[in-house]
Amino acid sequence: MAGLVFLVFAVCLVLGLPIVSSLSISSIFPAMVGVKGAPTVEALIRAIFGGADTISILAVPLFILAGVLMARGGISKKLFDVFAYFLGKRTAGMPCAAIATCLFYGAISGSGPATAAAVGAMTIPVLRNLGYDKDFSAAMIATAGSLGVVIPPSIPFVLYGLATGASVGNLFIAGIIPGILVGLCLMGYAFVYCKRNGEDKERILENYTKIKAQGLGHLLKESFWALLSPVIILGGIYSGLTTPTEAACISVFYSLFVSLFIYRTIRVKDIWDLVISSVKGYAPLCFILAIATAFSRVLTLLRAPQDISAFMAANISSSAIFLLAVVVLFFLLGMVMDTGPAIVIMAPIFLPTLQNFGVSPIHFGVILVVCLAIGLVTPPFGLNLFVVSPMVDTPVMTLGKKSIPFILVFLIAVLLITYIPALSLMFL
Repeated sequence: MAGLVFLVFAVCLVLGLPIVSSLSISSIFPAMVGVKGAPTVEALIRAIFGGADTISILAVPLFILAGVLMARGGISKKLFDVFAYFLGKRTAGMPCAAIATCLFYGAISGSGPATAAAVGAMTIPVLRNLGYDKDFSAAMIATAGSLGVVIPPSIPFVLYGLATGASVGNLFIAGIIPGILVGLCLMGYAFVYCKRNGEDKERILENYTKIKAQGLGHLLKESFWALLSPVIILGGIYSGLTTPTEAACISVFYSLFVSLFIYRTIRVKDIWDLVISSVKGYAPLCFILAIATAFSRVLTLLRAPQDISAFMAANISSSAIFLLAVVVLFFLLGMVMDTGPAIVIMAPIFLPTLQNFGVSPIHFGVILVVCLAIGLVTPPFGLNLFVVSPMVDTPVMTLGKKSIPFILVFLIAVLLITYIPALSLMFL
């Protein structure tokens, strides 16, 4: 019966229904056809409200709001100048500086599209002026923007923790090294590309001279408050002084204070519009999360997790093959489904199977999020491609083709993360 529920869900998606509607229809379907043991409509409604009525879920809208405040505050430009100071003179230095900015900005925004938008809007014109191919620059930023969901504080990690009960703090710690590894792999390809295709050294040197003329002290002073943001957020969580939700609240007030009184890039009258923008970004996810809780409840009562666990135990002989199957499944799922819904729907289903193969739930969470992060830049529904495409007037599918080398490099990093658990668990 669980298979039929998934089939109904898939048919609804194919027909073009929104994910919320597809989840709702799939959840009610067993009760409508009179399946024994299926939850009643009243029980489903209680599950929906229960899914939204948790303290931990507050971390998601708060991190989104903090990211919006920091984006409007012009943080990405200040970060980019610092990395350009150290890397801008080297081969592929400016592209690597852009990737490093995405890596660090992800520790502020917690969102892939927000990272791609904020960093792309500022770095792509710079890279084009330096002679880099516009499609290469856009594809690189779209892919590197995906780091926003891997580097903590990551909204998908919060959602995974809510869906599975795993420690969000441990997930944040586990995401640091994998995120850096992915960033280094992307830099490696950028280096190879620039070495093969050449660079306009004269323009690059002229730009680097202007940046260096500002002085390291001035650049660090300008970017100090931006650089301090993730230190405050993550330091509070890792030290045990704050929970992720409390850290998210602190990040909002910190972002507001810095943007209003230090950088002075927003005004008091702008705050309401920024809040509305955050609510618009979070509201659909809130509905999906709440209804996905009811959907998971239906699947649990229909014994879907146990059936999947038994199937994998009977047909998969080792944890290595199981992990490869997970990577392939979530890579494909990321192409057609957003990161949040994929996590809250699928993660609880696989949780019992992890125990059979001795896979850590924290390690599994990192694998899942990194695989889905690739989905942000894979056609046909890669959200980062839609964010970056208008910046260079390149069709989404064309940009998707240009992203293929970056995606392949990203996949190499995924396999390393998957089969070397210590990369995720070394600090736990």
